Amino acid sequence: MPLNPHYEPMGQEFVKQYYVIFDNPATRALTATFFSHNDSFMTFEGEQVLGYYKIFEKVKSLPFQKVNRTLTNVDCQPTGDGGILMSVLGRLQCDDDPSLSFSQIFVLKPDTSPNAYYLSHDIFRLNIHDTE
Repeated sequence: MPLNPHYEPMGQEFVKQYYVIFDNPATRALTATFFSHNDSFMTFEGEQVLGYYKIFEKVKSLPFQKVNRTLTNVDCQPTGDGGILMSVLGRLQCDDDPSLSFSQIFVLKPDTSPNAYYLSHDIFRLNIHDTE
């Protein structure tokens, strides 16, 4: 499969769309609809979950309500199967917690429908370093 020539604008737009939905507590659980029912992985702060239903439950279980997010950088690359790899750096504040740096990696893969994609991988980490 050829490289996706539109990887940059598609990746940038996906990231914006994802965070608009995720950062709103009323729509946060809808982010699970980006994932495949069986083949998608999410790692959230070291906890790995597989498949739509487990991801949906994980997202619903997150205790914070208010999210204030600032994106520092979004890097996008095409993958050999026509998908898109996105690396996100930024800062976020949840509820009244202090603002922290975070990184997140997304991989979009082509779906069976024409011009459709699903989120195959999502890895999120706060950038907290234990230097003891």
